[in-house]
Amino acid sequence: MEKNKFVPNGAATWPVDFAGPPKEYVFVLLENLTMLALSSVLEPLRIANQVARKELYNWVTMTADGAAITCSSGQRLTPDKALEPISRSATAFVVSGTEPRSTLNPIVTQWVRRQKRLGSRIGGICTGAFTLAKAGLLDGKKFTLHWENQASFVEMFSDPRPTNNLYETDDDLLTAAGGAAGMDLILQIIEEDFGNKLALVVADMCLHGRSNAQQRPQRSSQSALLENRNKSFVDAVSLMEANLEEPLSLREIAQHVLTSRRQLERNFKIYLNVTPRQFYTDIRITRAYALLGETNMSVLEISTATGFNSLSNLSKHFKAKYGVTPSNFKKTWSGQAQSVVQQYTQEGAL
Repeated sequence: MEKNKFVPNGAATWPVDFAGPPKEYVFVLLENLTMLALSSVLEPLRIANQVARKELYNWVTMTADGAAITCSSGQRLTPDKALEPISRSATAFVVSGTEPRSTLNPIVTQWVRRQKRLGSRIGGICTGAFTLAKAGLLDGKKFTLHWENQASFVEMFSDPRPTNNLYETDDDLLTAAGGAAGMDLILQIIEEDFGNKLALVVADMCLHGRSNAQQRPQRSSQSALLENRNKSFVDAVSLMEANLEEPLSLREIAQHVLTSRRQLERNFKIYLNVTPRQFYTDIRITRAYALLGETNMSVLEISTATGFNSLSNLSKHFKAKYGVTPSNFKKTWSGQAQSVVQQYTQEGAL
C-alpha cells in the first residue's frame, strides 16, 4: 500500500513515540451504508497519522465480491478489494446503513463469523449490529445501533437487546450508533493506543467536541432534545415513548409526572405546539412506520404493537401522516426487503 495514502501532508503536528507496525483496520461495506457513519470512523485514523507524521494506522475497504456499493445518498463507493482473510491483530468493522434487513449479506456474515473465530476484533457501525447478530457475536455482549432501527432489530432478533448509548466497547466487540457517534468510539481507541493528547488533537482537527461519555444516550426521543426545559414535560414524553403498545390516558400521564392535565396540555403547546394526544399518536405512527418497513410483522400485529388495536384506526392515522395506507406502504416499500430476507434464509445463513 502506498505510504501517502496513510500519511497525508498537513500543517498540524503532534509527536508520537511509535515505531510500528501500524494498527490495521478493515471496513466491510454493505449496500445503503451512510457515508457519514463511514467517514466518522475512518477520518480520525487518517488525521491521527497526519498529525503524528507517521503510520499509526492503516486501513482497507472491502465488499463481499469486490464490487462497488451504493450509499444511502445514491453515491457509489468502490472498495479496495473483495473479502479475504485478515490478520488476527486487525479490527474489522461492518458498516451498514438504511434498510439493514434487506442489505444483510450471507457472505459477509460468514466472513465475520470466521474472522472472529480466528481472533480478530470485530465491530459494527450504524446498523452493522444486524450482521453481528446474524453471525452470533452479540450474545451476552453490550452493543448498540442507530435508534431508528432498534425497534426492527428487537422484532427480528428478540434477544439480545441493544443499548441506547452512542457507542459500546465490550472486550473485543465494538459498536457505534452511526452518524458522528463512530468518531467518539475511534477517539477513545486513539486515546487508548497513543494517549489523551493525541485524541484531543485529532478531535480538534475534526472540529469535534468529544462527548467523553460512552453512555451518553443517542437521541431516540424528543425528551433528550428538551431535557433542560421542563422536568414534568420531559418525563411525560419519556413515559409516552415507553408505553406505545398500551397507551396511557392523559390523566394517568399527568399523575405519573406530578402535574395537572391542564398543565400537561399547556406544556406541550408551549414546547411542541401540539396537544399531548397529537404527539402521542405521532410517535406511535412513527414506530408503526419503522415496523412496517423493517420487519415481517403483519399490519394487524403492528397495529397492536403500537396501541391502535384495529386496522382501521391505524390506517386512518397512518394515511393522514404519510398519504398511504399501511397495507399499500408495506407492499411497495418492504416487498423487496422481504424477498431478500427470504433468499437469505434459503441460503442457510440465518
